[in-house]
Amino acid sequence: MTIRVPFALWAPFVLALAACQPASEGEVPDADRAEVVAEEPGEAAPTNETTAAAEFDALAEALIEEMLALNPEWAIRQGRYENAGVMTVPDAAYRQRMLEFIDSALARLERFDPESLPSAQRTDHALLHNRLESMRWYQEAFRNWQWMPSTYNVAGILSVLLNTEFAPLEERLQLILSRLEHVPAYYEAARANIESPTLEHTELAIDQNRGALGVLDDIADELAGKDSAAFDPEVFEDRLEAARDAVSEWIGWLEDLQEELATDGGARPFRIGGELYERKFELDIQSDFSADELYRRALAEKERLHTEMDEMAAELWPDYFPDEPMPEDGLERIARLIDHLSDRHVALDDFVDEIRRQIPELEAFVREHDLLDQDPDKPLVVRETPEYMRGTGAIASVSAPGPFNPGAETFYNVTPLDYFGPELAASYLREYNHWILQILNIHEAIPGHYTQLLHANRSPSLVKSLFGNGAMIEGWAVYAERMMLEEGWGDFERELWLMHGKWLLRVVFNTILDYAVHVKGMEREEAIGLMREEAFQEESEATQKWRRITLSQVQLTSYFAGYAEIYDLRERLKREQGDDFDLKTFHNEFLSYGSAPVRVIAELMTEE
Repeated sequence: MTIRVPFALWAPFVLALAACQPASEGEVPDADRAEVVAEEPGEAAPTNETTAAAEFDALAEALIEEMLALNPEWAIRQGRYENAGVMTVPDAAYRQRMLEFIDSALARLERFDPESLPSAQRTDHALLHNRLESMRWYQEAFRNWQWMPSTYNVAGILSVLLNTEFAPLEERLQLILSRLEHVPAYYEAARANIESPTLEHTELAIDQNRGALGVLDDIADELAGKDSAAFDPEVFEDRLEAARDAVSEWIGWLEDLQEELATDGGARPFRIGGELYERKFELDIQSDFSADELYRRALAEKERLHTEMDEMAAELWPDYFPDEPMPEDGLERIARLIDHLSDRHVALDDFVDEIRRQIPELEAFVREHDLLDQDPDKPLVVRETPEYMRGTGAIASVSAPGPFNPGAETFYNVTPLDYFGPELAASYLREYNHWILQILNIHEAIPGHYTQLLHANRSPSLVKSLFGNGAMIEGWAVYAERMMLEEGWGDFERELWLMHGKWLLRVVFNTILDYAVHVKGMEREEAIGLMREEAFQEESEATQKWRRITLSQVQLTSYFAGYAEIYDLRERLKREQGDDFDLKTFHNEFLSYGSAPVRVIAELMTEE
């Protein structure tokens, strides 16, 4: 599943300035924004609503431009490079500038009465307001910049500048050179910020910053032998060396801190507690559910899935165990059958290649069944997950281009299983068996994340595209899995549907365990036991999911929250429209609203 690992493991204030990202690091799109057209002679004067809409659009654009200027790293992720050579140093002065911007922006927003705006602008107003409140809450209340060392890493942006062909390599190297000058100051600010971090985020920061050294080596390789008039290679080498020293010193400092925290017990607990959890859920998920309500719905969905899967297991049992009596316990029946079926999987060395092979098949199925619009001119690139992005517990993710550079490549990141060692690799092959691997590719690629993000590039609202909602993005990918099976992917094979039930249980348990661990204090042994015994997960998946729970909060609920709301919306419209309901029309319209929260899309789709 896509990680978005929980918002911003690659830069300290990306979350604060609205990078959604999943996990995945998926972004979204520029587009043909609605423009105010000058009146033609003889036309009526604009209504008050029209005037207010135009004024609001101007404000929204101004606020976005200010955000892009305030955080060049976020701008680069969105495909804007005019300040790409400027590195944000995450010190107290920068945080103060952010707070001043937030106060100013909220004051300007409050001049508009949302009820006086057309629905498109009204929902944009709500999204901007939520984003600004979220930025302030993360800085003043959640304060992850203080206890989450994994937010500090220069590698992500340097890698984007090195590998995204928005300009000739020489120009991109010049931007990199400019940023490298400030790497020592960046990590000096990081050290000043850190206070009582969690052990888990300290360990992740060490692992991922070791990957940052590899990115610096990649830059050095590109620089080798270049004689450029744009920069002095000796200066470049000096700054690269200083950057390497800064990253290495940061790693060493973290290692000393890790040992100290483990010895004296001064680490902050990774659990955030009920009050912070509910507020984070409200700001991040933007759902009609509260966190507690979604938790209770997930518990009910778990029971429904167990019943449904038991019926399938009972039907399949004679095919696989003709001479063995069927166990009386339903969970045991399901577990035995899943365990047997999981032996069918690709060879270790073929894992990434098999993912590449399946992508064209999925694209052809969507086209032949006319399920939604696609864009054959923007191919998906399957690659091994870069080292600086590993270590979060996720096997796969999608990195999509920003909205101002929608023509850039979208990457499907797949972590080679040998990265985890022989024992875990063998377990992962069983977890991502013949059937689950198909569902994974639907989720990450077609018609899941990759397809959704392509549609988001065409959204008429830049606000809805830039401030993508993780629950909509992840929820769409989960919805796409079920929809594809409903439409005949896999020829309604019972084994595939059984494995889909297992996969959906993973989504359900994401919500159950995230809430139970962070709010109710569930311990590791109980959580892993539930994943193994009631969600039928392999040891590898269960242990890596525990790691992910310790590194993130709320994000794991986004899959089920978005899926439940999308599925509810579709079924509601099917009932209301009857024979007039068209699945492709529903999909294209739903995806046309960028990556807005599902409740916002539902409002726009159902408003007269």
